[in-house]
Amino acid sequence: MSEYGNALGLEPLHIGKVRELYAWGDDALLMVATDRVSAFDYVLPSLIPDKGTILTQLSLWWFAQIGTLTPHHVVSTDVPEPVRGRAIIAEKLEMVPVECIARGYLTGTGWAEYQTSRTVCGIPLPAGLHNGSKLPEPIFTPSTKAALGIHDENITYAQMLDITGAELGAAIRDTTLAVYEYAERIASARGIILADTKFEFGRRADGTLVLADEVLTPDSSRFWDAADYAKGQLTSFDKQYLRNWLTGESGWEQASGTTPPPLPPEVIAATRERYLSAYQQLTGKTLNP
Repeated sequence: MSEYGNALGLEPLHIGKVRELYAWGDDALLMVATDRVSAFDYVLPSLIPDKGTILTQLSLWWFAQIGTLTPHHVVSTDVPEPVRGRAIIAEKLEMVPVECIARGYLTGTGWAEYQTSRTVCGIPLPAGLHNGSKLPEPIFTPSTKAALGIHDENITYAQMLDITGAELGAAIRDTTLAVYEYAERIASARGIILADTKFEFGRRADGTLVLADEVLTPDSSRFWDAADYAKGQLTSFDKQYLRNWLTGESGWEQASGTTPPPLPPEVIAATRERYLSAYQQLTGKTLNP
């Protein structure tokens, strides 16, 4: 169900897990980030206040940092008042149908695969790594881009090339790793480890590859506190806190096939605070949504 369609007086073209897209002229889109939150490919029945604003403003900050590396889809931030701060005008692109993931550290689904095969998306890794280990070098691990309600699946680079073709596949791999490595240095200088992140790309009519959607946010990345990491602790500024509550204290089982339960007020507040902390520590600015 659209969260902002009535206020905008527009019918959405697409409603995603977090974002809503609306037509904006002939060659642009109004992209609105809602306060919805997803985990384990479910949209949770609770909102995180101001989350959409935090994601949008942090993405804009990152787009400004990495603008010399690759074109991006932001056209304007001059948007209707009901969605000001949480929306952008974006280029209309032909989206590449894969998720582009860069990993500099071993964790999450990569750690789960490593324990059984010593690989991540088919990429061999050294023995003796643990959850949170820094990888010898960042790796590109694509996944399928599934529709709402269907789980994304990690795939190998070769499997991705069957979808994208060799030339486009090499371009998104190289751009993904270049942006990750550049952003990781920026985050590290601000006391945050960028463990991994997900990018999405589209193409203009002339074939130009363009970075799209959100970028380097707590929704699309794993951020760890660098000081705690040095002590052997993985303190997150992202959705991991929420995921841990779901798979632990809540009693919900991921394999049950049921929608996760509503979040209690304290989990909502703590998640919001982590998102705000990530924004402030990375940008050096205070956000007052």
